[in-house]
Amino acid sequence: RLSERLGPCHLSTGDIFRSNIANETELGLQVKAIVDAGDYVPDELTNALVHDRLHQADAVDGFLLDGYPRTTDQVRYLDSLLAERGAQVDAVIRLVADRDAIVERLRKRAIAEGRTDDSEEAIRHRQDVYLRQTEPLIAVYRDRGLLIEVDGLGSVDDVASRISATLAERGVGGSEATSAVG
Repeated sequence: RLSERLGPCHLSTGDIFRSNIANETELGLQVKAIVDAGDYVPDELTNALVHDRLHQADAVDGFLLDGYPRTTDQVRYLDSLLAERGAQVDAVIRLVADRDAIVERLRKRAIAEGRTDDSEEAIRHRQDVYLRQTEPLIAVYRDRGLLIEVDGLGSVDDVASRISATLAERGVGGSEATSAVG
């Protein structure tokens, strides 16, 4: 919904991973084992995929990153990649929700979409990995004044409205947006 409103292409690392898994590519087989264990795909591999995707024609005028960066090394990589383009991150959206609510929501998604990577054990493990690896980059973006924290509970429409309103307050959106990270 955000990419529809803002106009840039939507790049979801999770979608890229799932596509490779579904197509049983060499990458997909590697990623499946990692994701099924509830771990993050290594930075080097994720960075290479993002690099490739951001050099495609539809990402030239801006993009919305979904699920990237997730580590401080990925932040550094993204910074250098954007600097090459003369661009920078406009905003970082962090959806805030109670851990048990996240587990419940992802379990429902797993059932609806038939996703094997969303067992309760795997979800809780990913939450632990998040605290260790992703939480530190939140401070990086907070220090840069780019962090927007939004209540992630409620309907998709409600959350999308909250995100859109907050981005509009910051002047992020439309054709002037070069990138937004969520």
